[in-house]
Parts: sequence; structure tokens; C-alpha cells
Amino acid sequence: MSLVALRFLTSGESHGRGLTAILEGLPANLSISSEYINRELSRRQRGYGRGGRMKIEKDRVQFLSGVRFGKTLGSPITLWIENRDWKNWEDKMAYEGQPGSSVVPFKRPRPGHADLSGGLKYNQRDLRNILERASARETAARVAVGAICKRFLEEFGIRVGSYVLGIGGVYPEIREGELLKRHILAEASELRFPNPSEDERLKEVIDEAIEKGESLGGVFEVFAVGVPPGLGSHAQWDRRIDGRIAQAMMSIQAMKGVEIGMGFEAADRPGSQVHDEIGWSKGKGFYRFSNNLGGTEGGITNGMPILVRVAMKPIPTLRNPLRSVDIDTKEEIKAGKERTDITAVPAASVVGEAMLAIVLADALLEKLGGDFMEELKDRYGLYLKHLKDF
Repeated sequence: MSLVALRFLTSGESHGRGLTAILEGLPANLSISSEYINRELSRRQRGYGRGGRMKIEKDRVQFLSGVRFGKTLGSPITLWIENRDWKNWEDKMAYEGQPGSSVVPFKRPRPGHADLSGGLKYNQRDLRNILERASARETAARVAVGAICKRFLEEFGIRVGSYVLGIGGVYPEIREGELLKRHILAEASELRFPNPSEDERLKEVIDEAIEKGESLGGVFEVFAVGVPPGLGSHAQWDRRIDGRIAQAMMSIQAMKGVEIGMGFEAADRPGSQVHDEIGWSKGKGFYRFSNNLGGTEGGITNGMPILVRVAMKPIPTLRNPLRSVDIDTKEEIKAGKERTDITAVPAASVVGEAMLAIVLADALLEKLGGDFMEELKDRYGLYLKHLKDF
């Protein structure tokens, strides 16, 4: 992902020893704790329709560098998340030596997964060498990185949240209009839906999918409030904030569509029903009468809440597998099966929060510069004064 001020990498396989993430570019003197990150990791593991892996893993993060006595040092932050399931996979995922008799190569690529495409690209006859890294288990590391970025944004009054809109084509009514309240309501829902009374209806849809051996996708929204105008830029394609957000969301495993604000609906309306009219009042400054464009204009934030809608496809592993081909014999065969979820839309919304937080933290650092928190806060105060006096 094209980040300007921040850089992060993740590494690790789904059934390897664990996951590592390195985050570089955050300023010194940001207060952060492992418990803060662990709460975010726990949120990612919840949700009706998750598979057996969530009963095994209880994700906890460890700092390996970049933090001392609860504050960032300004140097790269290294995070480690152990895979508790590793003890069951040590022989099958050994880092050295030769595969033993217990290792059965994965030869039946699943439609919709990276199995075959990755095998062709990297010349791998055992497709486990692809599927292990392609797995959405990797998103645990992203959530850990995103948690630190969330904590950074909080220092500037920016809050990030999410909620599910629908699963399997069922979209119950959402009564609450205020974004933060939707997020709070979603936290009390097993499906992260901002009307917990509808949980049973969505559970029935998931239960039907289980009976049919199906998997389900869905749609969620991610938002950020308190975002100032002026993040991102119109000057180059890769600096546009909406493009950076869209790329970040599409980088999450299984995501197939992103809308910002009205999204595709804006294409069907006349301009008078799309563009957010501008107002001004003393003390408040410039404001908008609506937020149809989801907080961005011309690749720059406009001061309204960022609102992103993301579509997730159904998970590729099916209990009743689709047709596939054995990569050695070339004979038609049912696709392989891995332990998997029926749906992971609620978890994906938490990953979406992490990615939005990473992009916004990057854009804010790009705007403000600085090497330590006190410096950034002083610069932010000057920028807010500029906005007020403009």
C-alpha cells in the first residue's frame, strides 16, 4: 500500500509459529499498552458464524521493539502474536528439514481462493505454500497495527468505528442515524449489527447456510469522525485520500467492492442531489448541509465524517465443495476443504477499522510532520486555528 509517512509490514503463515508486524513512522511519546491492542484483537475474533479456529486462538500481542515503559520511542515498533494452533501443525509446517509422511500436499485448489493463482505464479506443487499466507489469519497483525494508529488518532479527537449492514443479502432496518451510536450498538451484537434485536433474523440466515454447506458474504460500513479538512491531496493520484482508503479496503482478503459516501447511488442522481452544499457561521466556520460524498472531495477530506461501505464475498471454503481440478492428474475433483468460517463479515468490519485508521494516521502525519507527540499537537493546534480564521 502506498503510504507516505507510515510504513508497515506483516509476516507469518496461518498455521505457522505466529504473526509479526513492523510499524515505522509513528512519533515518540505516544502512550500505548498491549491491553489496548488486545481489546481490538478480541473484537476481531467475535461473531456468529465463525469457525473452530476462533475457539483455539486467543490473540495476545507482545511488543518486541519500539516501546518502552508504555510509550513509543519513534523507532520501528515490532509486534508479535503467537498462533496457539502451531502445536498441532509443527510437523506439517516445519521450517527446516524434509516433509514427513504426515504431510499431505494440498492439490485441489478452491475456486475463489489464491490457491491456484498463487501456485502458478510461484511454481508451487503443494498449494499449502500459498494458502497459508493468503489466509485472512494475517489480518490479526493488521488489527494490531491499526490499534496503535487508532490510539494515535484519539490524541487528535478522531474516532474510528464500524458496523455491519447486512449478511447473505439480508439487510435489516437500521434506526439509529448517528455514526458513533451505531458503532456502540454494534458492539453489543453478535453480528456487529447496529440493531441487536435483529440478530436472530441474521442468525437464521447463517444457520440456513450451514445446513446447505454454503458460506455467506455481506456488507459493512467503516467511518471516522472528527477528521479535519485537508488530509490527502489533489496533486497526484496516489496522494488522494479516497483512493488510499479504497486501496486499503480492497487489500483485505475477500473484499470485492468499496463505496465512499453515496458511492454508486451518486451515479444515478442529478448533481443537485449529490453534492454537499456549503454553509458558514461565525465560530463554527465552514460546514456542510449533508455528507453524500462521505467526507472527501477532490482527494481531500472536507471535515465531514469519512464513510466507507465495503462488500465482502462469501468465504471460498465450502462444506459442499465446488468443482475443481487436481493440479497433478488434471482430473476433475471436488475442491479441497480447510477449517473455516461460514461468514466473517463482523470480523471484517473490525479489520476495516484498522485499515482506515492506518490510512488516516498516515495522512495526518503527512500533514503535520514532526517526530514527537508534543510537536505534532502544537502543529495541529496551529492548523485548527488556521481553519477557524480562514
